[in-house]
Amino acid sequence: MGLTWWQIVLGVIVGLILLMILVLVHELGHAWAAVRNGVKVEEFGLGIPPRAKILGKFRGTLITLNWLLPLGGFCKMKGESDDAREKGSYGAASFWSKTKILFAGVVMNLIAAMVIFTILAWTGMPKISANQFAIASDNHGQPGIVAVNSVVTDSPAAKAGLQKGDEILAISGAKIEMTLQVSDATKQHAGQTVHLEISRNGQTKNLTAKLNSNDNSNKGYLGVQMTQQQNATIRATWSAPLVGIVNTFQFVWLTLVGLVGLVGNLVQGLAGLVVHSPSAGAELSAAGDSVAGPVGILGVIFPSALMAGPTQLFFLMGIISLTLTVMNILPIPGLDGGRWYLTAWYHARKKKLTKEKEETIVGWGMLVLFGLIIIITIADIWKLF
Repeated sequence: MGLTWWQIVLGVIVGLILLMILVLVHELGHAWAAVRNGVKVEEFGLGIPPRAKILGKFRGTLITLNWLLPLGGFCKMKGESDDAREKGSYGAASFWSKTKILFAGVVMNLIAAMVIFTILAWTGMPKISANQFAIASDNHGQPGIVAVNSVVTDSPAAKAGLQKGDEILAISGAKIEMTLQVSDATKQHAGQTVHLEISRNGQTKNLTAKLNSNDNSNKGYLGVQMTQQQNATIRATWSAPLVGIVNTFQFVWLTLVGLVGLVGNLVQGLAGLVVHSPSAGAELSAAGDSVAGPVGILGVIFPSALMAGPTQLFFLMGIISLTLTVMNILPIPGLDGGRWYLTAWYHARKKKLTKEKEETIVGWGMLVLFGLIIIITIADIWKLF
């Protein structure tokens, strides 16, 4: 069932508020590290200029409210160009101080994610990966239930005797709690005979199926369409902080793996267009399906998460906080990581990074970044129709 207009509007409002909180947490990290390292923070703004109101001063820092409030905030430091030399300026700080200032926002987003996932580990965290960390003796979450929604005629599933409504408990000894595990297990054992442990009307049964060797046909490896009847969760008590922290780093790794896969699909797809490869369209489509822009995040993902309940909403908030962490450690000009790599490159070569050169590199980086955002936004809108 599709979302109603009021659900979309409410989801956008809630999404903007949560994104603003994550951005402000990030900018607070920069401000705190700057002050700790002798750099003057001239202004800390809620929202994006133009300025609407001066709220006051805190230890010499101007606190302002800006008109584009839902879009986050900013931390303006004295002498932000690398070649500034005035006392108390960012440019005059040591390389190590600049490193701490630039990555303080990353650390704050990482800590925010740890806090969110620790709370969720205590109340009930969605299980999205088969090897997601939990301490077995302190896991009181609910198991995932995967059931057969339909069976393809004359498929391995049909020949094995699978029926609509059957719950898949295990495939060749591998426990099944998520639909993705079914496709992973059948792909792993393609062309082989597998043992299926199922539950039918409360009774456990064991079946045998000879899988197809490929999934190019409409039957796939097994020939079933699965549905997630009950989502798996992890719920801890005394181990919640440990579960939250370990899951945070697991999700960071999954984010990096997903990003590498996205770039790989994009490069292969573009290369395929040049050499007229028949798989080019599929590679580009896979890249497009794995990324969402502002429209997709605010107009679809946040409203869906909001309607799914607070657990899904705050889980999404934690994942976005991790995404901010990962994006800001990558060498992308205009973001914190890109700025640090640029500074480190000139520092290692003992060359001066002039304000003009820094602004040119960062400007071109931001131009490319905004161009990608526009392309992704257009793709998001296209998906809605």
